[in-house]
Amino acid sequence: MKKSALLYAVLVIAPLGLVSCNSGAYGGANININKPPSGLNERVLASQSASSPSAAPGLIIVNGFNDTVGRGAISAGSSPTLMETSPERAILLAFDSATNKVEVVSTTKETLTGSIQLPGPTTSIAVPQSDVGFAAVPTAPLIGSPPGAVVQMNLASGGVTATISVPNAQTVISNSSATQLLVFSNDSDAVTIVSPLLVSTGSPVTVSVPGFDRPVYGFYSGSSAYILNCGAECGGTQASVQILNLATTPPTAGALVPVDGATIGFLSGSTLYVAGNSPANSLCTGETTAAKTCGRLDTVDLGSMTVTNSAVITDGYHDRIDMGLNSQLFIGAHTCTNVGNVNNVTGEVRGCLSIYNVNNKTVVIPPDNGDVTGLQSFTTRYVEYVAEGGNLRVYDTITDVLLDTDFISTGTITITGVITDVKAVDFF
Repeated sequence: MKKSALLYAVLVIAPLGLVSCNSGAYGGANININKPPSGLNERVLASQSASSPSAAPGLIIVNGFNDTVGRGAISAGSSPTLMETSPERAILLAFDSATNKVEVVSTTKETLTGSIQLPGPTTSIAVPQSDVGFAAVPTAPLIGSPPGAVVQMNLASGGVTATISVPNAQTVISNSSATQLLVFSNDSDAVTIVSPLLVSTGSPVTVSVPGFDRPVYGFYSGSSAYILNCGAECGGTQASVQILNLATTPPTAGALVPVDGATIGFLSGSTLYVAGNSPANSLCTGETTAAKTCGRLDTVDLGSMTVTNSAVITDGYHDRIDMGLNSQLFIGAHTCTNVGNVNNVTGEVRGCLSIYNVNNKTVVIPPDNGDVTGLQSFTTRYVEYVAEGGNLRVYDTITDVLLDTDFISTGTITITGVITDVKAVDFF
């Protein structure tokens, strides 16, 4: 199988004063007006949990123009993991898994502005606006109700506005105005619709819509939403993409199209790329690999609600997906079949990352190991940042060869901590 480009660029927090002066968008030539403290115009933050006494945990500032470490880091608890940004990227939320706190970061000032205590761990945060955020907390204790809630956070004051009961709430998706949420719970065949503005009015805040098959994710689209039914992979019957009619009273489940698996998706116009596993169709057909099972990526035409293509990808639970430039779709999973050892290459090396070329419909499985926990594409560079196995990798989306070292002005940089997530905080 063709090997994808993989740059083993592993990052650490660099001491102040050891950074190249080439920190501007074009070799430092930009005028130093309205720059953040790091002096960078094209910043990427990588959440690092320290694994040794020689490294402090925090958010590493990376120069997204030339893939080098910026000056210093931003404090964000002792074990920052999942990150989400507001639409304008002025606010970034980082979840500290050690304390169950959401750390609120000002990206313009590059400082921590506050912390919000959650009643338990979360793997899903939505930030529809710069002043409000939502976190799904499946174990949140509530008096008189089963565990599980959506926590509404005031990002300006740094407090919890409301704790809304949604039993076993696992994933939360918000519309752009923060007036409606789609909430998905484990082992449920219903989608919960939450209206945060009704919390103090006495009107029902939540509506449970039945008729689905282990729904796990969704995409808003006008007066409806497209729901991913996990189906058999999550203990249900059949994976599918299904319409949720939001214009009806009450909202109802609509038409569906069966797919191989559906735990994560990427919406591009009227095309939805859906990744998952099919217990009935798990052979690695067309691949030469030691892995015994593989996942599937299905392409769905939402206009006709039909599957137009299917491709073989890695197995594991797929929960990361991103489209890079040059129509390269990156699909990440965790708990996949790892093959070989990237540090001792003697044969096949395989991890949890798949790269699907939308144009020619081919798949590349890069020679790396580990869970994929973060993906970040750019609009002006043909590269993709990938957090895999605790490392930060940089993939070239044009040539499928190892990136030339000219892209790394300081060479390969060693890391002592573990990179979990990666987010661009500037538009580039």
